[in-house]
This record gives sequence, C-alpha cells and structure tokens, in this order.
Amino acid sequence: MKKYFNAFLMCFTMFCAIPSPFHNWDDESRPLMTLFLPFVGAWIGLLWALTSFAISFFNIPCLIGAIILTAFPLFVTGGMHMDGYLDVIDAIKSWRDIEEKRKILKDPHVGSFAVISAVLIILAQFSLFASVKEADHYALILIPTVSRCMAAFFVTVLRPLSVSEYSGAYRKGVKKGHIIFICVLFVLTVAAGFVFLGKYGFVSLAVTLGYLLYLFKAFRSLGGMSGDISGYSLIFGELCGIAVYALI
Repeated sequence: MKKYFNAFLMCFTMFCAIPSPFHNWDDESRPLMTLFLPFVGAWIGLLWALTSFAISFFNIPCLIGAIILTAFPLFVTGGMHMDGYLDVIDAIKSWRDIEEKRKILKDPHVGSFAVISAVLIILAQFSLFASVKEADHYALILIPTVSRCMAAFFVTVLRPLSVSEYSGAYRKGVKKGHIIFICVLFVLTVAAGFVFLGKYGFVSLAVTLGYLLYLFKAFRSLGGMSGDISGYSLIFGELCGIAVYALI
C-alpha cells in the first residue's frame, strides 16, 4: 500500500507544477505512477473549470479570459507536455531517416518548425476560448482527465523507444490489473461526461480521437513510444477537446 501512496505523491509532484511538500523519490514505486495520471488530470481540470467560473463570475473581458484559460494548463504543468510537442514536431518535420529523427528528438535545441507549431497551437486555443458564448465550465474537467487516461494507457502498453526513459526498468512491475484500472477510469470519465454534462460529453470523444490521430502518426514515424510523443499527442488531443467545448 505504501508503494501506491508514494506513486500517487510522485505522480502529482512530477506532472503538476503546483508546489508539493513531497520531495522523496522511490524507484520501486515509479512504475505505478501512470495509475494516478488521470487523477492529476482531474485535479488540473477542476482548477481549470474553477478558473473559467471565476472569469465568468467577475465578468472579466472575453479576450483577457481567453488568455488566462489558454495559459492556465501551460503554467500548471510547467509546460512539460508542450516541450514534448516541440521535440516531436522538430523530429517528424525533419523528414530524415528514423535514426536521425530519434537524435533530433533528444536534441535540447528548438527548431523553426517547433516554434511555428507552438504559436499556431496557442493561437488556436486562444481563438477557441474567445469564441465561447455559453458553456458548462465543468466540461473543462473532462479534457485533461481523458488526455491523461490516454497517456497512461499508451505509455504502458506501446513499445517504447530504446532511447526513452519509459523503456527498461520503468515498465517493470506494471501488471495487467493496472491497465484495466486505467481503462475503467477512462470509461467512467466518458460516461460521466454524457450523464452529467449532456452534449459536452462529446468533448471526451474529441480528446480521444485527437490524441489517437497524433499518437499513431508519431509512433509510426519514430518507431516507438516515449514521454515526448505522449506530450505531443496530449497537446493536440486537448486542442480537439477545446474545439468541441467552444463550438458545440
């Protein structure tokens, strides 16, 4: 039980930039961290929804509110998923052979393709939030929760890149029951979206489809799974969720 509790705290510390009093690291608990990714997503989503509610309650101007809602997930995650998105964009858009792409993936420098793509993603999110007329704030909880269900599942089951930290020891200790648990959380989240939020339940489906589209594009191009690829897929999946949230 202690291992699960350690993994829970480690997951929140690693994937959420909100300060935590927990600073210990337990390698034995590390493979269990993905079990709690959806809970990190739900926590981020709840704060995102409360931020949206506050913007509405205090009648904050539309464009300022859109900037806040666009910036919120970047700041609360420390930009780690955007970092993965940029790395993968540079690798894929290089149009090199697979080994060269993998080298570019690990290169700390940022290329022009990555910068352009980041600007376009941020502008798209801003434009969508600025277009919201009336929306259920609680639907924002679905977006990071579902995206992290997807991340937890595919990081666990897909073949990792040999250069990825998710290969080797990281995957030891992950059991079939862990994968089933993540799947159950995903199904419950999607079902709850339709039951409690009606048409906004389609936000979950949009996140899922967007994540899958970019995941398999990157997986095929790079020949494996990594944290960067997960971040790349998560950014686009959440953009799709925001699009449905804003336009439905």
